[in-house]
Amino acid sequence: MKNDNNPGASVKVRYRNHSKSCRVAALALGAAIFIAAPGAEAQLARKPSYYQQQNSSNSAPAAARPAAPASLPMLRSQGDFDALARVYDAGTPMQLAHVLFAVDRRARPVRTYYIDTPRFQLHVRFVRDTGLSPRAGKREIDRNYLVPDRRFLFGTLSWQQNIGAFTYEFWEGDQLTPALLRQADAQVKASFFAPVKFKTNSTLHERIAKETGVDFVSQEALIREQPYMPMNLGTATGRVRIVDEASGANVLNALLPDDIAVLRQVPISLPPVAGVLTERPSTALSHVNLLAKGWGIPNAYVRDAAAVLREHEGHWVALKVAASGFQLRRLTPEEIAALPPRNVRTAAIGAVPGGAKAAKPDLRETRLLPLASLRARNSAQCGSKAANLGAVLAARIPQTTVPDGFCIPFAHYDRFMRANDLAGRIARMQRQPGFASDPQIRQKALAQLRDEIVQWPVDAAIAAAWRAAWQSQLGGGGVFVRSSSNSEDLPGFSGAGLYSTVPNVKTGDALELAVKKVWASVFNPEAWEARSAAGFGAESVVMGVFVQTAIDSTNAGVMITRDPFDAGHPHVTYISAKRGIGIRVVEGKRVAEQVMYSSWSKAIQVLSRSAEETALQLDKDGGVKEVPVEVGRHVLTDELVVRLANVGAAVKRTFNGVDQDIEWATVGDRIVLLQARPYVERRR
Repeated sequence: MKNDNNPGASVKVRYRNHSKSCRVAALALGAAIFIAAPGAEAQLARKPSYYQQQNSSNSAPAAARPAAPASLPMLRSQGDFDALARVYDAGTPMQLAHVLFAVDRRARPVRTYYIDTPRFQLHVRFVRDTGLSPRAGKREIDRNYLVPDRRFLFGTLSWQQNIGAFTYEFWEGDQLTPALLRQADAQVKASFFAPVKFKTNSTLHERIAKETGVDFVSQEALIREQPYMPMNLGTATGRVRIVDEASGANVLNALLPDDIAVLRQVPISLPPVAGVLTERPSTALSHVNLLAKGWGIPNAYVRDAAAVLREHEGHWVALKVAASGFQLRRLTPEEIAALPPRNVRTAAIGAVPGGAKAAKPDLRETRLLPLASLRARNSAQCGSKAANLGAVLAARIPQTTVPDGFCIPFAHYDRFMRANDLAGRIARMQRQPGFASDPQIRQKALAQLRDEIVQWPVDAAIAAAWRAAWQSQLGGGGVFVRSSSNSEDLPGFSGAGLYSTVPNVKTGDALELAVKKVWASVFNPEAWEARSAAGFGAESVVMGVFVQTAIDSTNAGVMITRDPFDAGHPHVTYISAKRGIGIRVVEGKRVAEQVMYSSWSKAIQVLSRSAEETALQLDKDGGVKEVPVEVGRHVLTDELVVRLANVGAAVKRTFNGVDQDIEWATVGDRIVLLQARPYVERRR
C-alpha cells in the first residue's frame, strides 16, 4: 500500500509466473522499488559455460547446503534437483537454478552424472576430481565440445522461470551432431523427473534440433519473455517523467537534464536526461541507447514500466540500473534539499562544462574533396564521418565496397553562416525571455532558425560547384546528403543521431536544399540540448556535408566490434539488421534482428529476429518508399554474419584496434560500408 509518510520505505514489485510468460503484477507501489533480473550472461538466457567461469558469489554457500553426493545418476524429484543446483541471482524473481550434467558415452551402459554444481562448478573439475578422467588435459577436455567421437556430453539443466519449464543446453560453441543430440535427449528425459526441452544456444544448435525433431526452445524465445534488460549500467538522481505513447516530439524535447524518462515508445532521438527506462525492448545500437552510452546515464528495458512507476511520476528518485535488476528509491525531503543546482547536475551528463570541445576546424580548405582523397587527417576539414570513410576506402578491405562521394568542407558552412550573421541571430535568440529555462520556447526558436537557414540563398558559384561535382563524379544519380560535423565522434561524446541525413536526392535544386537542411540540423533541438549538456554551444560547431551515391540495399544494419553488453568479450561482434535501406535500424521503434558472433567459439547466437512487415527502398522520384516484405524470413544468414564479423575486424584494424560502430549494407552478395566511428561508452 502507499506510504507517503515515509519516503524511505521499501516496497516490493512481484512477478507472477505463467506457463508462457512472466507478466509484471504491481502488487504494492510506494517509495522504493527493486526489480531484479539476470546478469550479462542470463541476459542472453544462458548459464555460463566451461569457457566462461564465473565467480560463485551468487551461489548458496556450501556450508549452508545440506550434504549432497558428488553426483546422482537420476533426478527423481524437485528435492534431488535442489540438492545439486547452483543458483544465480538467488532470491530474485529472475533467479536461475541449474545443475551441470555429464553423459559418459564410453560407459557400458551409457551413464549420466548429475553433478553437485556448487561443489564442482565446472564439468572439467568433476571429471578430474572424481577420477572419471583424472589426468585430462585441455586438448582432451576440448574434444568433448568439438568432435563427434567425444567421450562426454557436457551440459546444463536449468529451471527457466520466465517460461515455467525445465531446459537442458550445451555451450554455444559445442559442435553438436544429430546423433549426439538424440543421445543427450534420450539420456536426460530418461533420468529426469519432469518434462524438459532442449534449449538452443546457437544457430547450429537450432538447425540440429529441427533436423532431429527434438522439442526445443530457442534462446531468442526466452529473451522475448524477459521482463527486464539492462542496456547501459549506472546510477542517477532525477525526477520521474512518464512520456505516454500519444506524446509527440514536443513533449520529448521538453524533457530536462534532471529527468528520468520513462518512455512508452522508443524514440529515434532524445534530449539529455538523467536516466532512461523504456517500456519496449530496444537494440544496443538504437540512437537512444547510443546516446545513453555517450552520456554515461543508466538505461534499461522494463516491461510495463509506466504502470510500475506511475505513482512516482513527478517525484525525485535515486535510480540504479545493474546487471541483476534496477532499483528506484524515493528521495527524502532532506536529500532533495541537498541536491546541487541544476547547472551542476546538468554537467554530469556528457562532460564537465568547458571540458568537452568540438574539434578545431580548418577553414582554409574550400575545395570539394572526393572520397578517394580523404584520410583520417581530413577530419579537420570535413569531419570524422567523411574522413573515416575515406580511410576505410583506402584500406581496400576484401569483399567490400564503399559508395563514392565527395565532401563539402567546413569552410562552406562557415562562409554561408557568416554571410547571414548567424552569430548575431544566435545571440538574439538566446536573449529571448524564457529561452534558457523553458524547453518549449527553445524548440520554437530553434525551429524558426532552421526554417530561416533553408531559405537563405547560397552563393551561386558555390552551388554550381556542388552540382558540377555531383554530375561529373557521381553521374548525377541519387545521393544521400549526410552530416559530418566537428562535434561528433569525440572522446566521451558520440553525437550519434543528433544531425540530419537527406536520402535519395535526385536533382540539382534538391541537392542545394538538402545541404542547407543538413547545415540547419546543427540547430535540431536534441543536438542543441546534447551539446549544451556536454559543455559546448553552437558557436563552436561547424558542419561538413558528405554527398554519397545512394544504394538500394537488400539489407542494412550496424555492428559493434565488441560485445556491447560486456566489455570483457572483445572477441564478440554484435550485429543489428533490417531489410531494405538502413534508416530504421537505429530508430528503435521495432526491434531489429540482432545476433552475436564469437570468433573464439565460432558460435552465432540470435538475440532477436526482425518482425518487420515492411522495408524502406529508394523511390524512383527521390526519397524513400515503404514496401512489403516476406514476414518470417531471416535477415542474417550464418554465412553473412561471419563475413560481416571479419569485415568488422578489418575495419577495427584500420583504426589501430579501436572498437568501431560500423554502418553496413548489402547489395546482392556485396557488403557495402557506409560509416565507421569509434564506439563510445561512458558510465557514472
